Amino acid sequence: MTHEALYRKYRPTDFKDVVGQGHVTDVLQGSLKQGTISHAYLFYGSRGTGKTTVARILAKRLGVSTNDTIEIDAASNRGIDDIRELREAVHTLPFDSEYKVYIIDEVHMLTKEAFNALLKTLEEPPRHVIFVLATTELDKIPETILSRCQVFTFKDPTAKMLAEHLKELAGKEGYILATESAELIAFMANGSFRDSQSILQKVISYSGDKKLDHGEVSRVVGAPPKKLIQDFLKALVSDDTTKLFEIISEAQVHTLNMEIFLKLLIKHTRQMLLLRYAPDMKEEVKAELGDDTSFYLELLKDDTKRITSKTLEILLRAEGRQGKAFIQTLPLELAVIEIME
Repeated sequence: MTHEALYRKYRPTDFKDVVGQGHVTDVLQGSLKQGTISHAYLFYGSRGTGKTTVARILAKRLGVSTNDTIEIDAASNRGIDDIRELREAVHTLPFDSEYKVYIIDEVHMLTKEAFNALLKTLEEPPRHVIFVLATTELDKIPETILSRCQVFTFKDPTAKMLAEHLKELAGKEGYILATESAELIAFMANGSFRDSQSILQKVISYSGDKKLDHGEVSRVVGAPPKKLIQDFLKALVSDDTTKLFEIISEAQVHTLNMEIFLKLLIKHTRQMLLLRYAPDMKEEVKAELGDDTSFYLELLKDDTKRITSKTLEILLRAEGRQGKAFIQTLPLELAVIEIME
């Protein structure tokens, strides 16, 4: 039996359904009411934040049919010949709508020559054509293109917003997603609604009941048990180098994802630094840590020289090397040696 992907099933179909992008949808709705629609938009933001979805909703609200909504993947159609074909096609009148909407995804992938060819069309488009360009890399878009578009920046959702959204989706599917589990999925998704929904779907497929706990999420994404992270930080504070290497070895034995291990270490080291040095953020960090707050506060009681900005910087460098390491534990092992001097 096949099941519809959650990100497709719950894809927003109207501006009111879009989460976390009110600064974009409010402006677009205002333009629709006033009849001041631009001929070209550029949506910029991280992957999975809703750029293509909002573009489709805009086309729908303009009364544009699916026949007259043309989606182009610039990663696969990036050459000058592709854009020349587009330049010819735009002059064809819409099939059954007032407008034709061209949604060009990953537009930063176009070649320099293709951008130059597209510029001509953006400067003087037919009255019936609207362009929506989408990109994750604004710095790769020529200034000449930017200056001819209304640019909207899509924000990454906060971890809290993403976790609440996941709990709501799980509920719609008949599952109970614990807050701690939702927060781990949100962390793993790195600000992407689509990625978070894909992870949630894997967890639902794996679960044997209607309760999705932290252990199930950890096993699905390859995250280490919470205790292993806490034991590592405890050994770090205690200057127990032997224990640190034992924990790394244990992670390897259980074939845990070392990139996730490092990211969680970075996350909790940062939270400990905020607890120590940012009193204004203390309550926010405590809310993130939940029941584990007392554990981290206890670690900070000692005047440890290990929970410092230098430690965080070393862990960040290790995380940056992780993708290139042919020995998966090596970046963290080197980080431990550097931290322990």
